[in-house]
This record gives sequence, C-alpha cells and structure tokens, in this order.
Amino acid sequence: MPSLPLSPRVRATAAPPIPAARAWAARYDGGAGPMLDLTQAVPGYPPHPALLERLAEASGNRAAAGYGAIEGDAALREALAADLAEFYRAPLAAEDVTITAGCNLAFTMAMTVLAGSSGAVLLPTPWYFNHRMALELLGIPALPFETRAEDGFVPDPSRLAAALVPGVSAVVLVSPNNPTGAIYPPAVIAEIAALCRARGVWLVLDETYRDFLPEHGTPPHHLFRDPDWREGVVQLYSFAKSYCIPGHRVGAILGGGAFRAELMKVVDTMQICPPRPAQAALAWAVPALAEWRAGNRAIMAGRAGAFRASMAAAPEWRIDALGTYFAYLRLPDGQPGALAAAEALAARHGLLTLPGPFFGPGQERHLRLAFANAAEATLAQVPERLRARTA
Repeated sequence: MPSLPLSPRVRATAAPPIPAARAWAARYDGGAGPMLDLTQAVPGYPPHPALLERLAEASGNRAAAGYGAIEGDAALREALAADLAEFYRAPLAAEDVTITAGCNLAFTMAMTVLAGSSGAVLLPTPWYFNHRMALELLGIPALPFETRAEDGFVPDPSRLAAALVPGVSAVVLVSPNNPTGAIYPPAVIAEIAALCRARGVWLVLDETYRDFLPEHGTPPHHLFRDPDWREGVVQLYSFAKSYCIPGHRVGAILGGGAFRAELMKVVDTMQICPPRPAQAALAWAVPALAEWRAGNRAIMAGRAGAFRASMAAAPEWRIDALGTYFAYLRLPDGQPGALAAAEALAARHGLLTLPGPFFGPGQERHLRLAFANAAEATLAQVPERLRARTA
C-alpha cells in the first residue's frame, strides 16, 4: 500500500541528533567501563530539595490544574523581571516577560513573529541544532555565518556586516554558546546590536546559560539600558539549567512593544499557557535560591577546570573552546571525520559525544562534550577513552 503524503518540509528536516547518538551507544558492550554520556546539556546534580517540595505541592493544587494567563502567571513574571533588572542593571518589568513551555518553544514562537514565511535568519555556526531544526520546520531559511576557532568562536562583527544580505529578518546569538561554550564580549554584542539596528534587523539573544557566567557580578551586555531596546532586541531564557528542572519545560521571552503584541497571538495558539505548577514553584525559587544558583555556578567552573586539567593526558585532542557547559574538541590530525569518530567512541569505547556536523557546516573536525553532566571523577576518565580511539 503506498504511503499517504506527509509534509515535505518536515520530511526534509534532519532527525534529532541526540537519539541518533544514543543509537550508537546501544551497541557498546561495556568493555571499557560504564558508558560516559556527555551528549545532552543536563545539570549533573539534583534540584534544590525545597524546590522539589514546592513542585510537588503545586502539582497537587487544584488551582494549578486550570488554565493560566497566556503570558504566564504574574508572580513568576514579576520575580524574573526583578532578577533580570538586577542582573543587567536595567529597568525591566513584568510587562516585558512572557513565560513559555521551554526555551525551544520560545525560540520557535519568536521566529514565527520575527521572520514568518517571508524572512531569513542569520544563524552563526556552529549552531544549536534545535534552532536550525525549528527554522526548517517553519520554512524559514537559516543562513549560516561561520565563527572561527582562531577567534574563539566569537562572531566577527565586520564579517557579520557583510553577511547581512537583503531579506535577513533576524540575527541569532547564543552566549554563553552552545555548542562551544564561548562567551561573547560585551563590546562585540554591542557592535552587532548597533549593526542590526542600522540595518533594520532584529537581534535575538539566547542567554540560556547566563547564570553560569564566571563573572556573575558584571552584566554580559548593556543592551537593556537603551530605552529603545524593545524596538530591536529579543532575549530568550531557560529555567532548565539554572534550576535543574528540564523536564518541567519552562522558559521565557523578554521583549516588548509591537513584537510582544504580535507574540501573544502565537503564544495563545502554540501553548495557550505554560505549565502552571512549575511556575508557582519558580516564583518562589527565583529570589529564594540565588545563593544556591551561585554555588552551582562554582560547581560548573570547577568541572570546567577539572576537564581542562584532565585533557593534559590527551594532548593530541585540542580544546578549541571551553566554557559554561561545553568543551569543543578538535580531532587529532590523521583521524577520520567527526561522525565516524563519535560513532566509534560511543559504540566501542563507551564515550558518548556529539559530532560537529550536528552543529552545522564546516564542523567535521570537532566533537562537543557536555562536561556539566558529569562529576570530576567521571571527567578524569575521558582522556583514556579518547586515547583508546586514537591508539
């Protein structure tokens, strides 16, 4: 019987990378020891016990089972706005905040508003693969813009200016970056924002990992001090990493003015309202767990340092970038490409990583390792598994 038609756009979209990588791991026989899974960016420690208690309490509350406000419950929007205002040292308000069912959906809804079916989006490579997948599913052209290892994978504003061809509706920056961990300097972000403003292009900042910046007391940029920021800037945020609750799917969009007015149409259609029990618990957690979040930032910094130190035992694997949650490793010369290397590491040596081609063109010599997933004792085993591959 012939297959019934399915969306050509969906069929043309690449399959999700993490399940593909875990299929390689299913062939591992355990000979090198327990599988080391450094694929998905998940916190390698549990949520705060008091947050778990409040999540349980809120989940059993009848009120939380009903529909909530389209833009998210007021208590969480107010708590996040206050946290953002302090973090960025800028006058931000709850009216600028829209709570979403995760940051991936936040990106999809923002792109629906900003680009729709008539615009293109400039997406620096290596890119976060779900960003590219979302654009493909929406039918929005994703124009790759190369960031280079010699620049620390930080976008070069002068090169980006040349890439802003007619038809580009938005530029997406992810800082701290996924997959490289690179942190974009404030001056670079400011220069790109000014360039976008001059060209009539929206700037979208995905700052999912902002709570893990090493210099937490210094704002990563000053864009929100501009009274006109709402006319050209949109920020995305996720509660998943900072509060260790990825399964509860809560994110946020910071944006105002005409963008937010149009966003409400998309939000009402795509999600109706974000998950309510998690919102109730997070409204308490945002101010109450500030010190706990700072402690987690220190844990991540410690893991980054431990990973860098351990890699001295495998000098042929060069760290081209490292920060926040991720290390971006360059394959040794003479080794096969990243796809073959990642498959062999998973299936034969029990080290599960993601190959560079999952993150866009020109990444055939890199692997991404999410060191945040693992304790320091586990990270110490990584060089041995890598060297077994190159032996």
